[in-house]
Amino acid sequence: MGFSNSTYPMSSNDMLTSLLPEWPAWAINLLLAMTGALTVTLLMNYFYTPDDEKASAKEKSVLKSTNKTHEALHTEFNSFRKSYLSVYLVIMLADWMQGTHMYTLYLSYDVNISALFLTGFLSGAIFAPFLGSLVDKFGRKRSCIVYCVLEIIINWLEHYSSFEILLLGRVLGGISTNLLFSAFESWMATEHRKKGFPDEWMARTYSECSIGNGATAILAGVIAQVLEDWRGHIGPFQGAIALTMLALLLILRWDENYGETKDAKEEGSSLYRQFTDGWKLVASDSRVFRIGLVQALSEGGVYTFVFMWVPTLLGMNPPGGVPTGCVFSAMMMAITIGGIVFQPLEHFIGTALKTKAKATDWSAVFSYIMASLSMSVPALCLCCSPAETCFDKILLSFIVIEFCVGLSSPIGGVLRSKYVPDAYQGAIMNIFRLPLNAVVVSGTHATDVLPQYQVYGIVSILFLTAAAIQATLAIDNRDARKKVDAWPMLVATVFPILPKRRWLREIPNGFSHSTADASTPSRAQFKRTSKGKDVQPYFATELKFCSVLDVFDYAYQSTCAEMEQMQERHAAAKAKIDLQVKERHAAKVNLEIIGDPT
Repeated sequence: MGFSNSTYPMSSNDMLTSLLPEWPAWAINLLLAMTGALTVTLLMNYFYTPDDEKASAKEKSVLKSTNKTHEALHTEFNSFRKSYLSVYLVIMLADWMQGTHMYTLYLSYDVNISALFLTGFLSGAIFAPFLGSLVDKFGRKRSCIVYCVLEIIINWLEHYSSFEILLLGRVLGGISTNLLFSAFESWMATEHRKKGFPDEWMARTYSECSIGNGATAILAGVIAQVLEDWRGHIGPFQGAIALTMLALLLILRWDENYGETKDAKEEGSSLYRQFTDGWKLVASDSRVFRIGLVQALSEGGVYTFVFMWVPTLLGMNPPGGVPTGCVFSAMMMAITIGGIVFQPLEHFIGTALKTKAKATDWSAVFSYIMASLSMSVPALCLCCSPAETCFDKILLSFIVIEFCVGLSSPIGGVLRSKYVPDAYQGAIMNIFRLPLNAVVVSGTHATDVLPQYQVYGIVSILFLTAAAIQATLAIDNRDARKKVDAWPMLVATVFPILPKRRWLREIPNGFSHSTADASTPSRAQFKRTSKGKDVQPYFATELKFCSVLDVFDYAYQSTCAEMEQMQERHAAAKAKIDLQVKERHAAKVNLEIIGDPT
């Protein structure tokens, strides 16, 4: 009878389950659900036409005026995009292969793992402010080559179990990480514009980078496991060496570009000037400052989450345990979905707003708010509910934040190319890796000293703050390349309502973008003198309260040129009033003379 029972035909569900590893039911369901979601997203994206493939008759005529039709320029763009993606994907595959097995390798060496990881982050923080200027000064292509050489050396050092040698590898790893996230992107953005491609087309490159990043992460887990089974714990690192050498050969085909023009180089510009100019730009341009701050807060929150998700799921003791490889694959699928959704979402938001200029900014706000909400779920559940009852909600929130990571990655790239000048791409991106590493180190320390729900609450606040700062960029309608004073923006962000202060720059009563009239200055606008010299206007004593939007609106118009024009208008108005007074006085004198009986 036992034989007869075994002859019953298997259902399709049982057959599919028999082909999968012996994972818990919830893990298999998660993987199948994410596979289905990715398939549906790919099918929907198949019918979406990217912006770079669209061209109106006007756009075609503009391209023809440059002796290149839209089709010819698009063919050249596809060749350029594939050339960059071929290097980027190989580099990211090598990087993921190291990351998935670095912990187990160090564990087999029986060394202080936390000290090694902390050294890597500190090295990145120390060298970040200087590396960007080196990238811009000595060339982005050369910097990418240096990255490949460093990675080959680092992975070779991983063969030795000596703590001192591994520590040297982590110091070099901090340098190479800064190069990875600055040199490659700055080369691509500058070369994109150098070849004359429209800025709107850059979104497709960033989107495909995000999609490829998630796909290579999934592939890296499989390849790394095969290499580990074949060569031991060091196998994935040997594979990374081979991939990095391949990427090095591909980079040699690239053209070189710099963070400055040829004319500037001939004038004898120095590395010191490149370094100081980058910092001055951050201090003087509010938009660059805020874009960098958003990057530091959001990526710092992501890195902190990466340290948290495995111990959180393991501590909840789900039925059948936690197959981390399965969950990791599901998360990487979510990143891939986010990268695919980016361009359709940006197009939808641009259509809803009836403008493409701020579509990426509002997409970023949407992404950061969603990430903040997703991190509030584990913060509330772990604080107020038994862990066993919240497993499904927390797991879903982890998938959502990884979707936001995939979505925000191309968004961040587009915004950096929009607001950061090409000449300082490398410098600016590395400057803000200093606060990024500070947030990461603080986050990793918080995971050791604070309850999990508090750490997730902090991460949620980081994303919410990033969304608020990004929103200030989205509501501003001025030119993205216009320099402005950063510090009134920072003060206004910290203090939503500003009382009257004489040390702040003047903001007229009732001033707003819609009602301001430069030809009719308010009573609050006036000049003060210091030792016989004119100085910038300040708050008048009668100024009451000023909202954040008033600060933003006026601060962006308070450039030096505009202040000089305002002073000229005031002088002209005063001269006109003086002339009227003199004319009235003269008329009065004439009347007195005529009316005199003598």
